[in-house]
Amino acid sequence: MRNWKQMLLSLTLSAGLLTATAAPAMAAPQQPAIKVNNQVVEYKAGAPVNNQGTTLVPLRATLEAMDAQLQNAAGDTIYAIVDGKSVTLKSKLTVINGVTYAPIRVLGDAAGYEVSWDTQTRTVVLKTKTTGSGSQSAVSTQGGRGFMWEVESNGNTVYLVGSMHIADDSFYPLSKEFEEAFAESDYLGVEIDISKAADEASQKLVLEMGTYQDGTTLKDHISGETYAKLGEVLKEAGVQANALDQFKPWVAETTLSSLKAATAGYEASAGIDLYFIQKAIERKIPVVELESYESQLGMFNNFSKELQEANLLAAIENYDVIDQSVDMMAEIWKSGNDEQLLQLTNSFAGDAEYYKAMLVDRNIGMADKIDDYLKNGKNEEYFIVVGAAHYLGEHGIIKLLQDKGYTVVRK
Repeated sequence: MRNWKQMLLSLTLSAGLLTATAAPAMAAPQQPAIKVNNQVVEYKAGAPVNNQGTTLVPLRATLEAMDAQLQNAAGDTIYAIVDGKSVTLKSKLTVINGVTYAPIRVLGDAAGYEVSWDTQTRTVVLKTKTTGSGSQSAVSTQGGRGFMWEVESNGNTVYLVGSMHIADDSFYPLSKEFEEAFAESDYLGVEIDISKAADEASQKLVLEMGTYQDGTTLKDHISGETYAKLGEVLKEAGVQANALDQFKPWVAETTLSSLKAATAGYEASAGIDLYFIQKAIERKIPVVELESYESQLGMFNNFSKELQEANLLAAIENYDVIDQSVDMMAEIWKSGNDEQLLQLTNSFAGDAEYYKAMLVDRNIGMADKIDDYLKNGKNEEYFIVVGAAHYLGEHGIIKLLQDKGYTVVRK
């Protein structure tokens, strides 16, 4: 069994991929409820959906429950009337069975509600924001230091931001250094644009890579002991023991991690990278990807059979403490503790195959792209947001950039 540091690093590095892999609907726990000022929202068409930690809700009905009115929605733009005023929201929309869905957090924030998650009842709670000194706790006034570095060359500037791909309200508001650097930037760079996770093409890719195409099932590819343990954990999560039979071990692993993190209140919709993707849409600045869904999914799919089962077994055996591990990572992020982050990164080096694929090879590719941004001579500013664990250590992006001759300054 892996220690908590190894399990934690695996989860945090995978978190950006979790939205892309899209845990199958059959594996989802009880779907969340929505409560607005203590009133449960009743939906006549459609129902809230948990999409890898992001709660999607029927757009029109949810706005009406918040005393807002939908005027129009198309592409990534929502036009609504809130408090008698016309507002324009930028968010990726998803159509399910003819009903248009949007992330509840985007709608709640725009309509003036505080959005929180009740783990025990699996309810998204929206409360009208209050003013005055008692409306926010000292913790929520400042989300945390986080991780950011700056590199300058040839008139170009690149801000390197370490993300936690799943987060909660306690991360916000971000420090002013983040917001000021982003406001100056011409481009947002991310590992992958996770706002596209629900796209048909992305879902098709997950099914093509993550399911067996030869008539076999998961039970045929892992030991009987691992399969039995997986069934027990799935039943504990409120789904059928065979719910993941059609999927490969790497999909089952990321699904378990996603389910447990979501029950602890950590959502992809609150993640640092998606936060800035939404702001980039609002500012209408380009979002550039340092990787692709194909490359990330391909990496997981190319893991050896032995490694895939070992990772799945680790997720099963650590299932009860995954939420505690994410809590620890959250505290490291909010404290901006470089030493602890480096310790986590280094602790993962014991698994050579996983470490090379997850960190070494990917870091080289991302550092090369950042190098291109720095030397293009166009006097541009880039705001790069990738998983925090990619930056530090002998094989980290910062060391790779320093080896190329750049000076990297911690902010």
